[in-house]
Amino acid sequence: MTSIDSEHSLFTGHVPPLAPQPAPKAAAVGGALERDPGMPTSTWRLRSDAWEYLRFAVKRIALGGDSDSVLAHDGEAYRSLRALETIEMYWAGFGQRYVRGIRELLEDGDYQIALERIGRVVNRIRGEAIAEESREEVLDEAERAEAIADVDTRPRFEVLVVDETTEADRDALHAEGLRLRGQADAFVYDFVVVPSAEDAIAAVLTNPKILACIVRPGFSDRTSQSLSRDLRESIGLAQRSAHSHPTSSHSSLAAVQRVLGLADALATLRPELDLYLVAGAHIEGLAGALTRRFRRVFRREDQLELHLTLLRRVSHLYDTPFFSAIQDHARRPVGVFHALPVARGGSVVNSKWIKDLADFYGLNLLLAETSATSGGLDSLLAPTGAIKKAQDLAARAFGAKQSFFVTNGTSTANKIVHQALVAPGDVVLVDRNCHKSHHHAMMLTGGRPAYLEAYPLDDYAFYGAVPLHRIKQMLLDYRAAGRLDEVRLVTLTNCTFDGIVYDPERVMAECLAIKPDLVFLWDEAWFAFAAFHPITRRRTAMASAKHLEARLKTAAHAAAYREQQQRLYGEDGTPASDEVWLSERLIPSPEARIRVYATHSTHKTLTALRQGSMVHVYDQDWVRDAEEAFHEAFMTHTSTSPNYQILASLDLGRRQVELEGFDLVQQQLDLATSLSQAIARHPLLRRTFRVLSASELIPAEHRGESRAMPLRDGFGAMWKAWAADEFVIDPSRVTVEITRTGVDGDTFKHEHLMNRYGIQVNKTSRNTVLFMTNIGTTRSAIAYLIEVLVKLAERFEEEQAQLGPELVDDGAQEMPPMPDFSRFAPEYASGAGLPDGDIRPAFFRGQRRGSVEHVKLDELRERVAAGDAPVSGGFVTPYPPGFPVLVPGQVVTAEVLDFMAVLDTREIHGYDPRRGYRILKAERPPAVQPEASPETRPETRPEG
Repeated sequence: MTSIDSEHSLFTGHVPPLAPQPAPKAAAVGGALERDPGMPTSTWRLRSDAWEYLRFAVKRIALGGDSDSVLAHDGEAYRSLRALETIEMYWAGFGQRYVRGIRELLEDGDYQIALERIGRVVNRIRGEAIAEESREEVLDEAERAEAIADVDTRPRFEVLVVDETTEADRDALHAEGLRLRGQADAFVYDFVVVPSAEDAIAAVLTNPKILACIVRPGFSDRTSQSLSRDLRESIGLAQRSAHSHPTSSHSSLAAVQRVLGLADALATLRPELDLYLVAGAHIEGLAGALTRRFRRVFRREDQLELHLTLLRRVSHLYDTPFFSAIQDHARRPVGVFHALPVARGGSVVNSKWIKDLADFYGLNLLLAETSATSGGLDSLLAPTGAIKKAQDLAARAFGAKQSFFVTNGTSTANKIVHQALVAPGDVVLVDRNCHKSHHHAMMLTGGRPAYLEAYPLDDYAFYGAVPLHRIKQMLLDYRAAGRLDEVRLVTLTNCTFDGIVYDPERVMAECLAIKPDLVFLWDEAWFAFAAFHPITRRRTAMASAKHLEARLKTAAHAAAYREQQQRLYGEDGTPASDEVWLSERLIPSPEARIRVYATHSTHKTLTALRQGSMVHVYDQDWVRDAEEAFHEAFMTHTSTSPNYQILASLDLGRRQVELEGFDLVQQQLDLATSLSQAIARHPLLRRTFRVLSASELIPAEHRGESRAMPLRDGFGAMWKAWAADEFVIDPSRVTVEITRTGVDGDTFKHEHLMNRYGIQVNKTSRNTVLFMTNIGTTRSAIAYLIEVLVKLAERFEEEQAQLGPELVDDGAQEMPPMPDFSRFAPEYASGAGLPDGDIRPAFFRGQRRGSVEHVKLDELRERVAAGDAPVSGGFVTPYPPGFPVLVPGQVVTAEVLDFMAVLDTREIHGYDPRRGYRILKAERPPAVQPEASPETRPETRPEG
């Protein structure tokens, strides 16, 4: 099936016949539709490809290249038109009538006029201004007004209107919108008008350009469009996931309930949308009942107020307080009698030797450099102005109660949170495979890590995630030992480096059922983008915290909690066995406290300069228990000279995701799926490479019955997997197994991808390479990567053919098992069979030269084999992925040494291959001094 076939079926539910259709000619200048089988069913992709292909097909005839009828002899063009007749209902600017008009022109043979109309759409999609010389005589009055509007280059967004309307009503609405549009407006918008609740949900699912929705009570419930099973399933899932409202036989109450149901469904899918209600009568009463769902309620005649409100609201999203302050500062004439000779370009533009700095980076960078915190700027350490406002806007965007900018990376953000929350002696349940910054934070704070073990993926030489039953079991062990009160924090990485995603709401709920005052830190260094997609958002820390907080307040939750407590405790209050607690899906007390922190490497997955990160907070006890400590920790770890350009980029990155985040993330996910599909379907690539799916990366007991790659099966399949499974795979990450190339991951990365073709990847294991898409990935980049992989596959096959089968290295070197955390040495362990230990004294002892020795691998193996238990004097951290294989105070075992011996990572922090491992020397007991005799005992004298 071609891409247009499969994507067309998303809307029509029709799978085109497999009988051969006349194939389009090879891609020419102007671009034919890519014929890449099995591409994802994404509307952004379908719409642009369909219009592009239609223009290509019609252009062949209009320019004299072919005299045959497009619709009669080009099945692809015919299917494009059929799909577009449905799709354009959910997009502004043209609509179904416009598509039908093009069909009529093509049927009548008016190819030149049809080509001009198709070109208008293509240019609009590309964001290009329409040529003003379009032949206006072929346009009716409404289309002529639209053509004039097309020349407008201001930022454009779309507004969804939900109401049963006639064609005349829609024309009038569009005309009124054009009439209200003023030259002084910073933005322009177009209306998308749909008649039903189902169409409204389809529109917000498929059209990321929609930023606001106007609901009129006259809408119907069901769509009359022929939609695919997947899209219909997605609509049903959205409606069921929204809050339900009791039905009423009273007509006015029933109408309100319909409106509320639609509002809840839209808010569940796209919480960033602004919802407005336009009603005819009694809006005063409606306003009081609907305030929480709708930003404002208008009467139908309030068109100007509604217009101004739409523009005002988008201006709030567009606002970048700190970036604007930096721009204003750069434009002002300033005399610098402060630090930074580079400020205003002073030490650069007049230099004879370093002018190329300004030539390369531009003068604005230098004009924006300053040490000032006044004059419209602000202090990151004690913000009250532009930075404070920018952080508040970030909290709004990410669904947090507070957000903070960090200019030296998420390593620092993690240390800030740990120091704010953890005191010496507190026990922290932490994924052993988390980033090294968490382990360093344990050393800094004096917290006692109790390491949680992720399931290993021995065949691919990396770890997965920590199963929930292991976290629950550890909490139950501390409860049984009478030490549960010491457990302060649970720290997990979501998603992991390799893309394994937790269900944070379930993890937090079940842990709070055992200890209701636990605090959670979710390291979302690689997951910041997830907050801006309807499906991935549900597994972010902030969205999970908000949903869990709301859930705990419901009567249904309280009833379920009371009922479960009767099973978990005997009549005398004795807890049931651990098996009972582990087998049940635990329900937390309604009195449990929601205390959740998330750290984002914003620069890794969103637009920000390197080291730009954020901390997001959703803590019900923030003021009472955390605020002062957090600010002290923030000052401890934050430079007094933060980089203003990083701060400005964080402000801009927030603006971008609020205005186009859904659009960008959907493209990111689809491009990753395109890459996976290309490798799976290309005959040569699938002989050489294999994309690892959930079937390989998640054990069966943790993934439910979902498909291995749910996004391939559509929105609905992905929705169900992300709603139900314990772990899912981030579809933006593509892990490719390369065993059959005969080279290891490090060689493949450096010698083949980077050195030969300039392809940058972050992480490899012994036999895998990880390709990550992001919001900056383009279709051209994916095409180039596929082209490179084909060339490499050809090269590997040719080399292996020359060697002959008996000499080919199939890369199937047996890997040692991934080592679990061994144990802390007795002098640093807690004892009593519990796993926590104190790495702080071990770390500082390891810094004293006389307390450590360097031991090479072979000698260390011999010691371990002889029964010794060497103790690590420091952190040993392969990078990537960045988690320590050894921590201070940990006993070195044969399993650890076997793993390190075959590790192909070139960068290992804390390990010197010339000198060996840093091992703590055995402490000698202090020498016993002989008791002094009376003759030698010094004379004592009374004080004073």
